[in-house]
Amino acid sequence: MMMAEEDEKTMPYLGEMEGIEPVTGWLVCIEGPQLGQDYRIMAEKNFIGRAEEMHIQIIGDNAISRRNHAVIVYDPKKRNFYLLPGDASGLAYHNNEAVYSPVELTAYDVLELGRSKFIFIPLCGAHFEWEGNGGTE
Repeated sequence: MMMAEEDEKTMPYLGEMEGIEPVTGWLVCIEGPQLGQDYRIMAEKNFIGRAEEMHIQIIGDNAISRRNHAVIVYDPKKRNFYLLPGDASGLAYHNNEAVYSPVELTAYDVLELGRSKFIFIPLCGAHFEWEGNGGTE
């Protein structure tokens, strides 16, 4: 049973691990088929839709476009989040207003996509930023 010790020695430290994309915030479904489900928001562009290749895949709500219903962007240099309309036919709503151009997101904003509603929870921003993730201090 020496394998456990060997594994510990070969496991890289968290800081050395390649391929980990740190989370910057979350969407949490508060109404709709995925009630209670959370979705990770990463740095830069996060495309939202039902298709498997979407960064944020929301299944079960066929009123959400398969591809690019909307986009959430986290800008690590400015440390802020934006909701952008997608190039699909469905509208995205931000606090009950249709989104036609980029809208800055703040904590607990409500996003409506299809027949689902989501609450926006930021991690990164004025109070926290992953070091070396594009932020320039």
